[in-house]
Amino acid sequence: MDISIKKALIPLAWALISVSALFIVRSISFKLLHRWAEKTETKLDDIITKVFKTPSVYWCVAIGLYIGIATSDISEKYVLYLTKIIHVIVIFSITIASANLAGKLFRNYIQKSSLPIPTTGLAYGILKGTILIIGFLIILSVLGISITPLITALGVGGLAVALALKDTLANLFAGIHILVEKAIRVGDFIKLETGQEGYVEDITWRTTRIRMLPNNMVIIPNSKLSQSIVTNYYLPEKRMSLLIPIGVSYSSDPEKVERILVEEAQKAAGEIPGLLGEPEPFVRFIPGFGESSLDFTLICQVREFVDQYLAQHELRKRIFKRFKEEGVEIPFPHRTVYLREEKDWRQ
Repeated sequence: MDISIKKALIPLAWALISVSALFIVRSISFKLLHRWAEKTETKLDDIITKVFKTPSVYWCVAIGLYIGIATSDISEKYVLYLTKIIHVIVIFSITIASANLAGKLFRNYIQKSSLPIPTTGLAYGILKGTILIIGFLIILSVLGISITPLITALGVGGLAVALALKDTLANLFAGIHILVEKAIRVGDFIKLETGQEGYVEDITWRTTRIRMLPNNMVIIPNSKLSQSIVTNYYLPEKRMSLLIPIGVSYSSDPEKVERILVEEAQKAAGEIPGLLGEPEPFVRFIPGFGESSLDFTLICQVREFVDQYLAQHELRKRIFKRFKEEGVEIPFPHRTVYLREEKDWRQ
């Protein structure tokens, strides 16, 4: 066999043996880690194992190739190039793994600590983007490329980019402002000044997505949302008051009507989902004297905004049934009209 072929096969054999051995070690290590992770209650070990499973394949290959190159007789010039390529691959895979790990740890920490910080696409993207930029700068440094001219070029071109992407940047910074201010959070039920209402699904770098009750999605630019008047039904807390107007005839006893309404609301508090018994329901003789009826307002508490629909439905049925049993009349609107004959008008 030719000597040159032997010289090429020996490093290749070392590389294959190293890669095979590393894959065996990797397989055993991850099996042990999976068993250990299943016994623990925390999700941290599961996240780390899942994030580093794929990048570890590249690391095994890179280490095997590095061993093969080290045992070869390739000239130093080519060794340097190949080594830089291996370093770039390793740094790139570590950067991707670190970005994914940081994002998942961030979401896990926020969910566990119940902090009022939304784990939105924007916050997640900023965190991952920062790590990716750092990794990119490290790769440039490994390749021997000075980043100072790059930063200077970015600074000079930044003004032109800012002018060209004025609307996009406005939406980006408006989204950051919304996140920092915490007036609107993912999961909140809000109502826009244009009338649309629903749950905030996500706050991205450009838009905010709101899922309406009919299960339709409203997509509004962050800059528009930050400038509009928004009602947040989850601030300062989810619980809210439910006001139900009720009219009875003028022949009814106001004390009796008030007692019936309070009793029915108290009974329903333990039976209707979302209707709260504390603080206790109460009635106010407001608006008061209507054109055709005595108008009362029943005031009770519901757990959150969407609970009011079922609560109103069930309470009105119960009150109507009780009024029939107690003989309380719910009047129809009526007016007295006086007609004047033409001859009387002329007199």
